[in-house]
Amino acid sequence: MQTSPPNSEQELLDRCRTITGKTILELANIFNQKIPTTLHQAKGWIGTLIEWHLGADSANKSQPDFSNLGIELKTLPLNAQYQPQESTYICTASLNPNLEVWRTSRVYKKLAHVLWVPIEASSQIPIPKRRIGTPILWKPCPKIETILKQDWEELTEILQLGQIAKLSAKQGTYLQIRPKAAHSHILTSTLDEQGEVILTGPKGFYLRSVFTKIILANHYCIN
Repeated sequence: MQTSPPNSEQELLDRCRTITGKTILELANIFNQKIPTTLHQAKGWIGTLIEWHLGADSANKSQPDFSNLGIELKTLPLNAQYQPQESTYICTASLNPNLEVWRTSRVYKKLAHVLWVPIEASSQIPIPKRRIGTPILWKPCPKIETILKQDWEELTEILQLGQIAKLSAKQGTYLQIRPKAAHSHILTSTLDEQGEVILTGPKGFYLRSVFTKIILANHYCIN
């Protein structure tokens, strides 16, 4: 049975301490969960396991995971060098978004207050033996938020103008838009620059690994 939602940041941090250093096997045993042999077809399984332990309660994915605290939970897979292994998915990207501003955007709501949970993800470590690192409760400083806001505005303008063909994962300093689908055969309809209906793959907002590397370096005082 899933843990009830925490009533305060302190309670959430106390729960974080109970999972720090534990292995995936130890966490899975508490909920009698069978560990997948591979995460290729169960990519979000570990994240869900962490949510159960910490009490994330947001069934509405447009809200932060801890809805009463306004805190989003993001797992952070680390490679053998304890660096971010991949970019971090934030939320889906509307292909024809309405006019909105940064502070009311879904991306901002997801990144305004984040609990980062580092997890060993090296392929050299069997999934059951991978350990949970010390979670980091984080808010963007004004400088970081300015860069995220600029990235979001640039990418959102491209979407609003229907310039899907001009989208590239190279755009954005920290924030980027990338395909978000299980395979390339999944398509959705949208409008191009001329207002014509076209088919394209679903897209999502992601944080580059260089960004999460900065968070780790600042928190743990490493290079």
